[in-house]
Amino acid sequence: MTTGKDFEITDLGPCEIDSPLHRFCHPDGRTFSFTDDSERILVDHRVASLSGDAGKADGFASLERAGARRKIFFDPAGTTVGIVTCGGLCPGLNNVIRDIVMTASLRYGVRRAIGFLYGYRGLTGKDSHIELTPEGVSEIHELGGTILGSSRGSQDVGGMVDRLEELEVNILFVLGGDGTMRGALALIGEIKRRNLEIAVVGIPKTIDNDFRFMDRSFGFLTAYSKAIEAIDSAHREAQAAPNGIGLVKLMGRHSGFIACAATLASNQVNFVLIPEVPFELDGPNGFLEALRKRLELRDHAVIVVAEGAGRELFGDEDRQRDASGNIVMGDIGALLTRRIKDKFSEDGTEIILKYIDPSYIIRSIKASPADSVLCTGLAINAVHAAMCGKTGMVIALWHSALVHVPMLRAIQERNVVDPESAYWLSVLSTTGQPVAFY
Repeated sequence: MTTGKDFEITDLGPCEIDSPLHRFCHPDGRTFSFTDDSERILVDHRVASLSGDAGKADGFASLERAGARRKIFFDPAGTTVGIVTCGGLCPGLNNVIRDIVMTASLRYGVRRAIGFLYGYRGLTGKDSHIELTPEGVSEIHELGGTILGSSRGSQDVGGMVDRLEELEVNILFVLGGDGTMRGALALIGEIKRRNLEIAVVGIPKTIDNDFRFMDRSFGFLTAYSKAIEAIDSAHREAQAAPNGIGLVKLMGRHSGFIACAATLASNQVNFVLIPEVPFELDGPNGFLEALRKRLELRDHAVIVVAEGAGRELFGDEDRQRDASGNIVMGDIGALLTRRIKDKFSEDGTEIILKYIDPSYIIRSIKASPADSVLCTGLAINAVHAAMCGKTGMVIALWHSALVHVPMLRAIQERNVVDPESAYWLSVLSTTGQPVAFY
């Protein structure tokens, strides 16, 4: 059971400085509506499932609404902000960087913004940062990737805080996934131990859409929209050959949202395999037999597989870990390619299989218009929160509202496709595949 305290946001102290945003007023004295900390968004909007002792907002667990406050904690004229991007690439990173700099500099009057190069590594060495100005970032949203570079792996926490102190950074914006946020929590712990007034605010970057308490993460819409192009190509290739098979591997280490969304949007997929639904290859009800029946019926097939699907097929083969501590997964696309070819070779059936992996193309493209809008909202509201001295939190879109989520809560549990949900039923209805391969 969650309670109101599970979603409380930490702040560095009372906000006593009038927000510079007061100057954006109508001549007759009217101004936009500032947000108050008492404004909340319910964690669970389904009334039947809410528990009466769950916390705030009329007894229900709730999240603090994001937005500009009337009073702020940091004096903009004496504030330096830092930005770091970590982990894999994702559409929209440059959009977020740009809008943080623009909002902090042009709206709040922050004196200095710096970007740390190549992830947390940039917080550990001399000359590992660059100055960020509105002029310098004005067009970076037209580029994919991140102008700051990125990396994986942990760094010395004490050394990173030393660097923040040396550069007189008051606010650090962290763009990354769950491993990055765990690193941010370690930074916050060291900052607190030293009794420093440095706010750390996260903007979750997960192309897989697997953070909790988020309708969607930035880059997700771009990712599955671009994935549709690969699926369409696989479909054309499969149709053009006798017993043609198009196999597309998409991102999704633990969550199959990209594979599912692309499948629903394309309406050309016959089988989708995701990490949340184990499957067997062999046997009368296995995947390979279902594929054989599909070819007999229609002469072609399109398969979409998430990169983390079929972990049970690898045994202990994929237990190595990368620099971030993530399991280095075996290539499910290569395994399926081999097993499919072996299956039909044994049966004496000729097939033409085309395997497409567009992952790195998708990760590095610029954000779509819809994702760009989300990036702007996340970045602007991250600045609003940070200027108020809020720390240890991330900005998220939840029930169509931007909210503050405690960093620890956001990464405690992964967002995954529910195999018993209406969403997965829609995917099964679109593909026509069996409920399970066993």
